[in-house]
Order: sequence, then C-alpha cells, then structure tokens
Amino acid sequence: MTGAAIKTTYREAMRAALREALQRDPRVFLMGEDVGRYGGSYAVSMGLLAEFGEERIRDTPLSESAFVGAGIGAALAGMRPIVEVMTVNFSLLALDQILNNAATIRHMSGGQFSIPLVIRMATGGGRQLAAQHSHSLEGWYAHIPGIRVVAPATLADARGMLWTALADPDPVIIFEHALLYNLEGELAADAGAVDIDKAAVCRAGGDLTLITYGGSLGKTLQAAEELARAGINAEVIDLRTLRPLDDATIIASVSKTHRAVIVDEGWKTGSLAAEIMARIMEQAFYELDAPVARVCSVEVPIPYPKHLEDAALPQVANIVAAAEGVMRGKA
Repeated sequence: MTGAAIKTTYREAMRAALREALQRDPRVFLMGEDVGRYGGSYAVSMGLLAEFGEERIRDTPLSESAFVGAGIGAALAGMRPIVEVMTVNFSLLALDQILNNAATIRHMSGGQFSIPLVIRMATGGGRQLAAQHSHSLEGWYAHIPGIRVVAPATLADARGMLWTALADPDPVIIFEHALLYNLEGELAADAGAVDIDKAAVCRAGGDLTLITYGGSLGKTLQAAEELARAGINAEVIDLRTLRPLDDATIIASVSKTHRAVIVDEGWKTGSLAAEIMARIMEQAFYELDAPVARVCSVEVPIPYPKHLEDAALPQVANIVAAAEGVMRGKA
C-alpha cells in the first residue's frame, strides 16, 4: 500500500470496504437485520441505504435461517450477497443453512455449483451484554469443511478482507469482534484487498510465541510489551484466517522460539486453541522446550456483571502469567 495515511476506526474501515464492494460490483448487496434504516446494529452500514437504495441494502425479518438461506439462494443464482448476522450467538439459528447447505452444496453437486456468499457477524465479550450476545464461537465454524473463516483484528484487515472474501467462490464467514469497532488508528488512503491465506507476525521475538486472533490481538500485544520489560522477548502471531490455519507460519515461529502460548476467547474444551496445540505437537514436538500453554475463557456462560465478565475473559495479566510459566517450563 502507498499513499497518505488517514485516521479512521475499525467501524469506518468496514463501512469503506462495504461501500467499495457495492460500487465495484452490481451483483453485491447487503442484507440482514437493521442494516438499512437503522444503519446496522454496530453502525457499520450507516448511510449506505441512502447511497445505494433498498434493492442493495435490504432490511430483513428477524429470522436468521430465512435470510441466510435467501443469501445462499442469491449466491447460487449468480449474485454476491453479504449477509450480516447481528451476533454469533444468533447465528446458531442459521447453522442448518450454513452447515448443511452453504458448506456442502459444492461437494454434493460434484463441483457443479458454488456458493460465493459472505456472512459477517459480531463476536466476543467485554460489553456487558450477557451470555446471549457475548460468546466466541469462531472455533465451531472453523471445524466445518467447505467454508473459510476469517477474523480481522486490524484496520487494514477490516478494510481489505471483505473484497478478497467476495472473490472466493466458496462461503466465507467474517468474524468482527464487537470491541474492535471503536478501535482508532491510521490506514493508508488507498488501502485495499489483502491476502487472507497467511497469518501475520505482528511482533518479532525469539523467546516464545504468542498465537492469537481477533479481539485478543490487542491484549496479546500489550502482554508482549509487559514481558519485554521483564526481559522476555515474545513473538506475536495474528492468525487472521481460522480455517484454513496457516500451519507454516505457526510452526516456523515455534521452531524459532521453542515455546508457545495460545490466546483464544473461546472456551478451552474443544477449542481452536486445542487444535493449534495438536498441530504444534504433530509437527514441531521435538522443537519444544516446554509444554504449550493456552489462555481461554472460563468455562461458564459469559456473565453480565462487569467484574465477573472481566474474570471470565482472557486478560493481559493471564497472558503474562501463562507466558512466564512457559518460560519456567511449567505450562
């Protein structure tokens, strides 16, 4: 990317990505609950209805199964739908459409049909919205063959992942951590599509590898700074794409540092963190100088009270403690 940097937010970067997609391709349209007149539950689509009209910014009834199914049908018919689901918890009402239709039609048709569908949804806790609006179920979707799962954690990825996803002939789910929408920073004025095949090394280091994604990236980078003050030089990897995982970047880093901590806002049991641990064991066991550790959410429905919600979610102190334990050889 070149050009002057502009000050923006994650929300505005997502809106710019939507606007560009709608301008570039007449087959693209946005549909979901409150995406039009209300401007989106997180104000991402604010103003797009007036700009593009009701044919391309479509408010839907409150039925996730119905409007995700409509998106699948539109994709089959040659359109490029972007479907917004208000929160990952509500996406379970559309899981039949996603798992049994979107993810399988290419395979069940012998490759005759593809589903170029993008599904956007908010995920994650930290906003005191209680259990029905705060869970991190990205790992569930990363379990499903036939779809790609991405989690933009930076302004550049918020701006650039959508267009790359729309170019994919298969379904792509974009998980946007709700705490990131107000994230401020600078972005190149001509920022555009980004690669969604590779993880990113966000901070180089030689003592241990911290692996994370989405809303936990900021906390993990903060933890790395605290560790640096204690003389521990941590490398931080942003997974970016959760399915398929970029094993090469993960294994290369662990082979260099010989220690790893995985930070995942999902629950520990059956988690994405567990899958990454397994892959490290399979591919780099003899490179390890200590057991791999992980920092996950406490295995309870995410609480409403602020102090309990904070206690349930991964925090900087938890990440630092886990890293220090790995450095002592105790996972």
